Amino acid sequence: MKIKKATDLKRDKDWRIMIYAKPGTGKTSLARYLKGNTLVLDMDDSTKVLAGLPNVDIIQFDRVHPHEFITKFINEASDLIKNYDNLVIDNISSFEKDWFVERGRTSKNGISNEIQDYSQWTNYFARIMTTIYLLKNINILVTAWENQREITTERGQTFNQYAPQIRDSVRDNLMGLTDIVGRMIINPDTGNRGIILEGNDAVYAKNRLDNRTATPAEELFLIGGGNNVSAKAVSKQTGDGKQKTSS
Repeated sequence: MKIKKATDLKRDKDWRIMIYAKPGTGKTSLARYLKGNTLVLDMDDSTKVLAGLPNVDIIQFDRVHPHEFITKFINEASDLIKNYDNLVIDNISSFEKDWFVERGRTSKNGISNEIQDYSQWTNYFARIMTTIYLLKNINILVTAWENQREITTERGQTFNQYAPQIRDSVRDNLMGLTDIVGRMIINPDTGNRGIILEGNDAVYAKNRLDNRTATPAEELFLIGGGNNVSAKAVSKQTGDGKQKTSS
């Protein structure tokens, strides 16, 4: 049984971060702010925004055969990442959709998913992400699309709830394994991007690496040294997360 000293642990090394946002908000572009060499697993064909970066390499995901491709990636991952400081999985929402489409092709009617697909996805996804998160000596950034749903309280108040766009059965488990979960939004007045790192009833988020509750996107990876801005202020910029009385 191996014992580690807490004094030997480093918050800014081998972290796992997940960022979710609406399509086009700039999730993939976060790779620009990573220090060192970065390998991107491009699951949704969005890496053109990284064109010209000398320290970024890209693996193009096979969206027609997601199961076969991710299995091959998992088997080769330890060797693939040897010369990299960061691994970006971009994005898991697209992977989930493509996996279900592939499963639908093997169903009885060749289109619809069958009941067992949903339970199989829960175990399958957990194994995939746990294996990726167990990779050694590398930082891992995972991106996802944003899901929005309206929640009604017992008092009749309603508010929008924001979360990563993956099935509920796998989302909480993945968040538990992740050091930072943040929601990225854009200030419509300035165009600046901010990331909420503090969770509440309206926003799925967490930060167990430092005391920041929100941060400018370009400072996300300055763990322990980035600027902290009010999560409430970031939300206020877009009007998200505010409760309203249901009519």
